[in-house]
This record gives sequence, structure tokens and C-alpha cells, in this order.
Amino acid sequence: MSVNHYKSLGSRVFDTLNIVLLTGLALITVLPLLYVLAGSFATESEIATRPFFLWPEKFVTDTYEYIFGTGTFVRALITTVCVTAVGTVVQVMLTFTMAYPLAKRYLPGRALVLNLVIFTLVFSGGMVPTYLVVRDLGLLDSYWALILPLAINPFYLIIVKSFFQELPQALEEAARIDGCSEMGVFFRIVLPLSKPIIATFSLFYAVGIWNDYVSPLLYIDDSSKWTLQVLVRQLTSADAENALAQLDSVFFPAEGLKFAVIVIATLPILLFYPFLQKYFAKGVLIGSVKE
Repeated sequence: MSVNHYKSLGSRVFDTLNIVLLTGLALITVLPLLYVLAGSFATESEIATRPFFLWPEKFVTDTYEYIFGTGTFVRALITTVCVTAVGTVVQVMLTFTMAYPLAKRYLPGRALVLNLVIFTLVFSGGMVPTYLVVRDLGLLDSYWALILPLAINPFYLIIVKSFFQELPQALEEAARIDGCSEMGVFFRIVLPLSKPIIATFSLFYAVGIWNDYVSPLLYIDDSSKWTLQVLVRQLTSADAENALAQLDSVFFPAEGLKFAVIVIATLPILLFYPFLQKYFAKGVLIGSVKE
């Protein structure tokens, strides 16, 4: 007989309520996304007359043709992709290279540095002092202003440090006996064993950079250097018409344009996640066991 046969009435009711609740939460999450996607392919009149729909009456691609035919949007998309790619590599490397020595208990001054890292979790310099630092470093209107101020997340750093501390010391000692330097141990032993956590925090950093619109608003004055998220914010704000008119000489007055830009800004991250998902389920030491 099946296991479900032995479940009590209360257990079955609990499972049913869980399914209903989780299904409702899933619909609340997915339906707005489907509405935005459908609206990006709908006509202007349909968007104005139908308050909510999941399937447009007539599929049109006018908004996407306009987006990819306008230099402003293409430039913002390329800028966002490049900043995200470079920023993710820089931030992951800086985080891991700082976390590795902090994982060594014999490191002189380790406790002081860790206390300073923990201090930044509670207190920060604030927006104005950070802006002044970026300005004095000459990073205003530079893409590095979108990468370096947030190069190391202290919370991520502590997690990566704890991960390194759990790695078997015998592997590192064996590598040193074979003649590996400290850098050789890090790049040849530690990093290959860290693929799951590298993939995880690469995704976290990439999503953070991709979705960031505060930093470009603060540090980038040149509209030609705007990222996609800033463009989305300008288009969906109350002053969207004036914002878009300033960006391009040709103005396309379509509500569907807002939906299409949101889809383009969201889709890359949704497509990127499945390629890294396989690393999340892997064991921490799978490389040392099988290879």
C-alpha cells in the first residue's frame, strides 16, 4: 500500500493547504511577468482598452523593432552587458582573493581585518561620503564607478571565508609538499574545488550589477553612458516622455515600449540562471572526491 494511505486527515489537510498557498504565491509572482510579456507584443490600443490580459489579441513587434533600431537602447544594452561581465569578474576575484588569506588562522592581523569587515556590515559611510570618495578618485562618469565602490560585499566575503575554512587542509599541505606556492595552491587546488560557490556568488554579483540603477544615477552624468536599468527607470517614471525625448530625437509614444524594455532588462538574468543551477546542487568537495 502507498505511503499516502497511512497519512492522517490532518496531514492531508495540511498538504492541501500548502499546495493551495504555494500555488497562489506562484501565480502572484508569475502573472505580472506574463502580463508584461504579453503587453510588449500588444498594440497600443489594446493596452489602453484592456486593463489586464495574458495573451494579446494581435501580436506586433513594433516596440522591439524600435528598441533594436534605436542607438540609445542598443548602446545601453551593450553597456550593461559589458559592465556586468567585467564587474562580476573583478568582484568575484577580489572577494575570493581577500577571503582566502582571511581563512588562515595564522595570518597576522587577521582578527583586526575581520572585525573591520564585520563593522561594515553594521555601519557604512553613507551615500554622500561614498560619492565624495568616488569624485576624489576621478571615477565620476566612468564605468569603474559602477564596479569598484561595491567590489567586495562583506557578507559574501564572510561566507566565502567560512567555505575556505571547511576545505581539507590535507589537500593544501599535499600541494605544498609537491612544490606549490601559496598562489599555486589557491589557483590549482582551492579554486577548482570552489566551482559551486564561485558560480553562486558570480550570479549574486551579476544580478546586483545588472539591476543596479542607483550607482549610474549618482556617478554617471553622460546619458550616452547610461545602463539599461537607468533607461528603464526613466521610461517608467512620471516624466517618461521628457526623459525619452532627451535621449533620442525620435519619440515613440507607446505604452508597449515600457513593457518591452522591462522584458529585455529581465530576460538575460532569467536565461543565465539555468546554466549555473547545476553547480548549486553539487557537493562542496565533489572535485576532490572524483578527480
